[in-house]
Amino acid sequence: MTKRLEGKSAIVTGAGRGIGEGIARTLASEGAAVLVVDRDEASAAAVARDLRAAGARAEHAGTDVSSAVAVAAMARQALELFGRIDILCPNAAIFDGARIADMSEALWDKLLSVNLKGVFLCVQACLPAMTAQRYGRIVVTSSITGPRTAIPGMAHYAASKGGVNGFIRAAALEFAALGITINGVEPGHVMTGGTASMYDAGFTRAVESFIPMGRFGQPEDIARAVLFLASDDSAYVTGQTMVVDGGVTLPEYPPGYPPPP
Repeated sequence: MTKRLEGKSAIVTGAGRGIGEGIARTLASEGAAVLVVDRDEASAAAVARDLRAAGARAEHAGTDVSSAVAVAAMARQALELFGRIDILCPNAAIFDGARIADMSEALWDKLLSVNLKGVFLCVQACLPAMTAQRYGRIVVTSSITGPRTAIPGMAHYAASKGGVNGFIRAAALEFAALGITINGVEPGHVMTGGTASMYDAGFTRAVESFIPMGRFGQPEDIARAVLFLASDDSAYVTGQTMVVDGGVTLPEYPPGYPPPP
């Protein structure tokens, strides 16, 4: 059976762990050559080695997505390795928390430089190659936090992801005539190595109790949505974001209230 991404190349940022790693593995399993990008180069290299061991074509890059110079080098590397850039998944993000009253300007700037400016820089760096080939699939990792929900202590994160969604819509209009689509996914509560280390058993059970599907998402749940938007199955979809949250944003009332009719 033909793989959906056979002959395509992809860049995935923040792919040394968590959701980004899940995206890289899923795209590779569907035939894409993948540049695994992470600011932690050792983590990116380890994921790329695993993908090659599984028979995929994969390379890695240690890249700070908040640096225009570093991101431009990333795009050049992908072109040198693969000859084209078909799929871009700007996934890298940070989420250091702080209440507004206590938040430093430096923390605000640091988070937005990665989460929001990093998306802009990655898209801008890959745009010439996609424009020249009249083809591109850009899938950005957003979040339900900001566009749909909020958490105290995460105003900067919410602002960054709200900004990402606005960027996606505006970019879609600019790119539509160029053969390039841009869409996003909005993950809900996803269990990764990083979140697992932060959550104790009691907190995990409490969160699961208000997720209608009764479980945390896994990186693969997000990656499968990305795969759809990165493939030609979504050729007529652009400027959209897909919520992947197990239904957590649906209830109007807390679990158990009001009682069922």
